[in-house]
Amino acid sequence: MDCRVKPGNDELTFTAFGMIDWTMQIRIAAALAFILFLPIASSPARAADAAFQKWLAEQWPAAQSMGVSRSTFDLATRGLEPDLSLPDLEIPGKPKAPEQAEFIRSPAEYLSDTTIARLAAQGQKLAQEHRAALAAIERQYGVPGNVIIAIWGRETAYGTYRLPHNAVRVLATQGYLGRRKDQFRQEFLLALKMIEEGHVKLADMKSSWAGAMGHTQFLPSDFYKYAVDFDGDGRRDIWASVPDALASAAKQLLDKGWQPGKRWAHEVRAPRDVDCAIAEPGVRMAIGEWLKRGFAPAHGRKFAREELIEEASLLMPAGTYGPAFLTPKNYFVLKEYNVSDLYVLFVGHLSDRIAGPRPFERPWDKVTQLQTAEVEVMQRVLAARGLYRDRIDGRAGMLTRAALGNYQKTNGLKLDCWPTAAVLGHMRGKAGKN
Repeated sequence: MDCRVKPGNDELTFTAFGMIDWTMQIRIAAALAFILFLPIASSPARAADAAFQKWLAEQWPAAQSMGVSRSTFDLATRGLEPDLSLPDLEIPGKPKAPEQAEFIRSPAEYLSDTTIARLAAQGQKLAQEHRAALAAIERQYGVPGNVIIAIWGRETAYGTYRLPHNAVRVLATQGYLGRRKDQFRQEFLLALKMIEEGHVKLADMKSSWAGAMGHTQFLPSDFYKYAVDFDGDGRRDIWASVPDALASAAKQLLDKGWQPGKRWAHEVRAPRDVDCAIAEPGVRMAIGEWLKRGFAPAHGRKFAREELIEEASLLMPAGTYGPAFLTPKNYFVLKEYNVSDLYVLFVGHLSDRIAGPRPFERPWDKVTQLQTAEVEVMQRVLAARGLYRDRIDGRAGMLTRAALGNYQKTNGLKLDCWPTAAVLGHMRGKAGKN
C-alpha cells in the first residue's frame, strides 16, 4: 500500500483505496502513527544508540579541557555507534563475546611450535635488517633486540597484521559499556587529543578490540607515557616507523622495571614429587634455593653465580602437564605488557628462538581447556573454602591453579594443578551432599 501526504494539501491519499472522508483519514493517520512508532520506541538498539549519543555529548567538556577543539570532537564522533561485538562488555541479556586467545586456548594450542618457529625465522631476518636500530635501542634502554622483535611479532606479526577496528569507536564503546568504563573513557579522550595534536589522522587510527594501536600495540595513554621519536624525524610514529615503535616498546619495559642483563625466565626440570600448589608469585626464593629443592635447568644449562642469588617464583602454566619455569622480575615486567602468562611465555620463548633454535625441553601435553563459566564455578568453590582470594573471572591463572592444587591435596585427589572436568565433578558432588 502506497501511503504518502501530498505537499501543500491536507488530504491523506491512499492509492490502493482512493479518497476517503476526512474523519476517517484522521483516525487512520493516528492509528498508523501509533503503529509505526511502536518498533522505534521499543527497539533496544535505537534506545542504546540514543543513550550512547548522550554519553558522547557528555564527554565534550572533558575533551575541551584537554585541548580538543570542537571541530576535532565532532569529526571523530559524527555518526559514531557502539560496537556491540567487542569482548569485555556489560550488555544486559546479551551473551559475552569470545575472549582473547590467551584466556580460552590451552597452552599447547597457544604456544604452537609451528607458529613460533615461523615467527622466529621471520624475526631473525628482521633482527638483521634493523640491527643498527636494535643495538642503539639496547644501549639506551637495556632491552635486548630479540625481546623487542618478539613483542612486535606477537602483537602484529611484524606489522603484517592489519588491525581491524576504528580505535575511537572501540574506546568509546568500552568507555560506555565496558567492564572498565573509567579507564577506557580516559583512553577515548586521549585518542581525541592525539588527533587534535596531529600525531595521527583519524582514518589511520586502526586498533585491536581493546583500542591498542601501532606496530607494538599502544593504548593512547601508553603513547603519551612511552612513545619516542627514535628515528629523529620529529614525530613519535608508532604506526609507520619501526625504530620509533620498537624503541617505544623498550622504553615502556624499562620504565616498568626491566632489569638490563637479566633473563625473562628460566625453563627448569621439576622434581617428580613437585608440589605444583606453590607455583604462584607469592612463593619466591633465590634460584639457588630452588635448585636445592630438586629443580634443574633445562637443556643442561649452567646458572651463573649472579643468577643463583636472583629471586624467582615457580610457574607451571599447564600444571604438571607441561614445562616449568623460574620467573624473575623481568617475567613480571613483560606481564605488564599483557597480563596473560601464555602471552609472556609466547613472547619470551619467541625471543629465545630468535636468538637460537632450541624449543622447550619439556613438551606440552594436550589438556582440555574448560569453559570460562566452568572455571568460574571452580573459583567460587575455592573462594568459599578460603583457598582463592582473587577475581572470579573464569581464567585459570597462577592463583587459580595454585588454589586448585591445595583443593586437590585437601581432598586426596591427583595433584596436577589443572582445572579438569574430574575436579569440577568432585566439587559439584561435594556441593550436592551439603
